[in-house]
Amino acid sequence: MPAISLKLNGRSVTAEVEARTLLVELLRERLGLTGTHVGCDTSQCGACTVHVDGRSVKSCTMLALEADGHEVTTIEGLAAADGTLSPVQAAFREHHGLQCGFCTPGMVMSATELVRRNPGASEHQIREWLEGNLCRCTGYHNIVKAVQAAAQAGRG
Repeated sequence: MPAISLKLNGRSVTAEVEARTLLVELLRERLGLTGTHVGCDTSQCGACTVHVDGRSVKSCTMLALEADGHEVTTIEGLAAADGTLSPVQAAFREHHGLQCGFCTPGMVMSATELVRRNPGASEHQIREWLEGNLCRCTGYHNIVKAVQAAAQAGRG
């Protein structure tokens, strides 16, 4: 089995993986980072979204081998070492941007990239950006409010 090395949530990690191992499988099953959820296995729902080199990626469609030499951040890596939530995580909590919570890690990861890239995003731009992340509970209203609040906090 080939060995890969990556920076995961700020720490160097080496793992042997089969060529067909998906990144989400490596994260959840081998490394125990279960915050990244598997919802559909077909890149439709976005629950498995992580950052690879700062860009949102659906980890159910990326091979672990493709992450070799890259920096991967999961939902577990967003909060500070002391447990302080990231601005997007805090905004989701404050603005009730979740209901059952299944989609939340993927939503937060996608929203984090959006806030970093376009802190002045309009409601339409936020909704458009999050099209690849499905929520079956909330109707998106509070999710959008949370992203707007996080962007505002980042500008303040």
